[in-house]
Amino acid sequence: MWFDRLLQGVLDTLLMVGVSSLIALLAGIPLAVILVTSDKGGIFEAPTVNRVLGAFVNLFRSIPFLILMVALIPFTRLIVGTTYGVWAAVVPLTIAATPFFARIAEVSLREVDHGLIEAAQAMGCRRWHIVWHVLLPEALPGIVGGFTITLVTMINSSAMAGAIGAGGLGDIAYRYGYQRFDSQIMLTVIVMLVVLVALIQLGGDRLAKGLNKR
Repeated sequence: MWFDRLLQGVLDTLLMVGVSSLIALLAGIPLAVILVTSDKGGIFEAPTVNRVLGAFVNLFRSIPFLILMVALIPFTRLIVGTTYGVWAAVVPLTIAATPFFARIAEVSLREVDHGLIEAAQAMGCRRWHIVWHVLLPEALPGIVGGFTITLVTMINSSAMAGAIGAGGLGDIAYRYGYQRFDSQIMLTVIVMLVVLVALIQLGGDRLAKGLNKR
């Protein structure tokens, strides 16, 4: 029985993090590209857009996840129809992860050698071609590393969300470990979270190193 419960907790955690991280990836990279290219001296220079978007990203990054999750309860109910369970946790997880990942990806994009961009412009490349064929490929190892960090952070946040009704390993640790004073269950959940984080970090590091050797 406990094995089935723990297995379901792992699956719920993976579902929460998997869906949220996919959305954060799809939204965060374009957001990072806009932040970089719209900055002063960028290929799509638009200082006003850059300042507004930067302020928006900083706003959501500055709010602690627990407070953000509570503040988003009406919005979460509007989107998924409930404030309890795995899918309810996806909304605040996504909103918290997207600006976090966007800033990390932005740093990787800014580290691309500006000489490569100037060379592409001198060759007559269109601006979107520069984004697709210069900026993103050159920054890819850093983006993968940043996405790995984001995944680890999201697992920590999912455990926090689980403790207040989202399900997953955090829910098991809180309900059966903390509330029932069962240290064995608490320790088991901690070990499972550590293993999960270690596997993700190892896989992300290897992928980033492989891309960096190209």
